[in-house]
Amino acid sequence: MSSSLIDVSNLEIAFGGGSVRAVRGVSFSLGQEKLGIVGESGSGKSTVGRAIMRLLPPTAMVSAERMSFRDVDLLKVDEREMMTIRGRRIGLILQDPKYSLNPVMRIGEQIAETYRLHYPKASAKQAHGQTLEMLDAVKIREVERVARLYPHEISGGMGQRVMIAMMLIAEPEVLIADEPTSALDVTVRLEILALLDELVARRNLGLIFISHDLNLVRNFCDRVLIMYAGRVVEVLEARDLDKARHPYTQGLLASLPSIDDPPARLPILKRDPSWLDGKILERTR
Repeated sequence: MSSSLIDVSNLEIAFGGGSVRAVRGVSFSLGQEKLGIVGESGSGKSTVGRAIMRLLPPTAMVSAERMSFRDVDLLKVDEREMMTIRGRRIGLILQDPKYSLNPVMRIGEQIAETYRLHYPKASAKQAHGQTLEMLDAVKIREVERVARLYPHEISGGMGQRVMIAMMLIAEPEVLIADEPTSALDVTVRLEILALLDELVARRNLGLIFISHDLNLVRNFCDRVLIMYAGRVVEVLEARDLDKARHPYTQGLLASLPSIDDPPARLPILKRDPSWLDGKILERTR
């Protein structure tokens, strides 16, 4: 059995009967690490995450030489077994909690429901106790009071903590975070990242962190995949982003404004058709 938690080789995803190739030849592996997937909107990064979770619409055409979680072939496993993996062994944190939380259920009820779904023999009392413990683990104060609140009664930052608690209560081995901080202000964003960092280290998780923010990924992740037009164009250690060799990555970095040395004008990324099918540049240590 492979030591990788997630192993993907030559993943292809198409829509419209195959006329729209959203993901092309994507390959990567995930261990107990923080792997960033970075790219512009429409580059295919979120589609990759949803393919791993088997959450793409039925019209999606998905193929790969390999797409596995530990020793489970995610391409061949049936939906019944996938239900024991999705949420229980692989968790997904979405971008904005107000679109993910049920507006007519109390916070505590939603987290407890998740726990009882994956541990059906647990009593209501056990589920409630686990819910309060998980809210405390994500550094929410007054957990009894917060558990009784509805989603509209909490802030965006607290809502994202609730989403993290909901995904971690089943103790998954892999967490996929799809732009989990993009809807938050800067100070709350840093708190959520510090919380994720602590939880990943303490629980030995593998984390796929999907983002368009290069600076955030540089400081938070261990490795980075750069995606352009549905394919990976560069793979490198996060600390080596400044040494990126692909012109697309270099262009993204050059377009970031600097407070210390502001340019007279930010450069415009000039796209080259050769990027669509060029060689993948890889720099790892």
